Amino acid sequence: MIHRLDPETRSKIAAGEVVARPASVVVELIENALDAGAETVETDVDGDGTDRIRVADDGHGMAEADAALAVERHTTSKLAAADDLETVETLGFRGEALPSIAAAAARLELTTNDGGPRGTRVVVDGGENAPGGERDKTVSPAGRARGTTVDVTGLFADRPARRKSLASSKAEFARVSAVVTRYALTRPDVRFVLRHDGRETLATPGTGRFADALLAVYGRDAASHASTFDAAREVEAAGETATVDVDGALCHPEVTRSRRDHVHVSVNGRALAEPRLRRAVADGYGTLLPDGREPVGVVRVRLPPAWVDHNVHPAKDEVGFRDADAVAEAVEASVRDALSTADLRRSGEVAMDLDSSLAPVEAASVFDDLRVIGRFRGLYLLCEADDELLVVDQHAAHERINYERLREAVESAGIDSAAVDPPATVSLSPADAALLDANRDLVEKLGFRVVEFGEGGGTGTYRVEAVPAPLGRPFAPDALADVVADVAAGDDADPRDELLKDLACHPSIKAGDDLTDDEAARLVERLGSCGTPYTCPHGRPTVLAIDEETFVRGFGRRSGRLG
Repeated sequence: MIHRLDPETRSKIAAGEVVARPASVVVELIENALDAGAETVETDVDGDGTDRIRVADDGHGMAEADAALAVERHTTSKLAAADDLETVETLGFRGEALPSIAAAAARLELTTNDGGPRGTRVVVDGGENAPGGERDKTVSPAGRARGTTVDVTGLFADRPARRKSLASSKAEFARVSAVVTRYALTRPDVRFVLRHDGRETLATPGTGRFADALLAVYGRDAASHASTFDAAREVEAAGETATVDVDGALCHPEVTRSRRDHVHVSVNGRALAEPRLRRAVADGYGTLLPDGREPVGVVRVRLPPAWVDHNVHPAKDEVGFRDADAVAEAVEASVRDALSTADLRRSGEVAMDLDSSLAPVEAASVFDDLRVIGRFRGLYLLCEADDELLVVDQHAAHERINYERLREAVESAGIDSAAVDPPATVSLSPADAALLDANRDLVEKLGFRVVEFGEGGGTGTYRVEAVPAPLGRPFAPDALADVVADVAAGDDADPRDELLKDLACHPSIKAGDDLTDDEAARLVERLGSCGTPYTCPHGRPTVLAIDEETFVRGFGRRSGRLG
């Protein structure tokens, strides 16, 4: 039953506009659909979403009186009093979604049916800047099966400043795609469909199996290398204890991405871009992940409603916890335990108490008289320089060399490509496919040539016909997913620079690559000629130093060789 909120409750609801961009509309409408018990949620987006957004579900729908009231300010079926804010278990508890959307749009049309012989259509015209400030609301009978459809057109039509602040059409759709993907993975029991300009870009089966949702989003490789888990841990805060239930699916460490955006989390059913929990998931993988790589997985967290505050962020991207550290630790421990199998476990490091003596080299002329004297474990080059032993990470060093050469090449003539014959097939998630579409010029400038499979597209499968070949070493076609994912951090001052860092990493010397004496000497020489030789492009040191005094102390000698 829809009813109006009292003034006290209104005052406690987070201030701020719910509708910041088209993706915000999609979030609100999907959450309302899930609260209504929908088993299928279909989202259609035209252009960047300001032209039209349509979300249809097969939930329980509304009767005529409730539908008419639902588009009014401060109305909801999910709160009765202010105290309910602390225990609410629904997603769209504010009661602000539909009226806020209607105020920002030229037209909102709500068609719904609670299972009766006929449905109801409510149309709100004019937005908040309608003549005289009055919105025109009409209520009429409509034919519809059980469920609700919300059709929003002309979003921000009367707000030119807001409309101009949006990103490109393709970038805004990529945000929408990320939202739908997030919910499709955290709610595998619901069938999700996403269409863009009439073309289907995502469809999940709604079987309830994480593997089936992962298959629809990431393809067979990720789905076949994922393990489900279910755990429960006790946490304590202010003398009270609570159970944190954690479940989901974790892709094995060989399935990684360059960014953490592919860790999908939800809290009490709400899918979030929650950085603390994403970090906790990555920390749970520990040393299983290669350096600079992030996991792919779905993690759902459930705890008592009173321990969670969903009302701290107008865009619903983050939540507050009674004890955020305790919840993060529970997630990290659950992930770590789920991955701690005999096949994945690694030996712990032996403490040698050398940390204090392993410091990055700072002297600018350290490579002048440097001599390579050995190697260790196929990764570290041991070099003699005066009274210090220098240890060079051959992969980090080659990354730095490649990065600076790539940057110089791109600034002048671009990057050479190498043909892939026969072309390779690569699957992208719907969000990454949208990002590729939005940034195709940049991706192609970096050396990729990509063609989408199928007439009309929408499959998420691409044919990679050419790849970057920096320094004459062709890129792996599968690296397309990482390059596209890097674009997702659109706040970077120069997103191209992030792509160059990853391009530099892939063809670089890896651990275990054996170098001849001559190759090792030339690698160190080239590192010394770099503009920033002492760190790799990601900020890790390339060279560490152990001075002779360390050996003197360690072996109990009175002095070194020269004194």
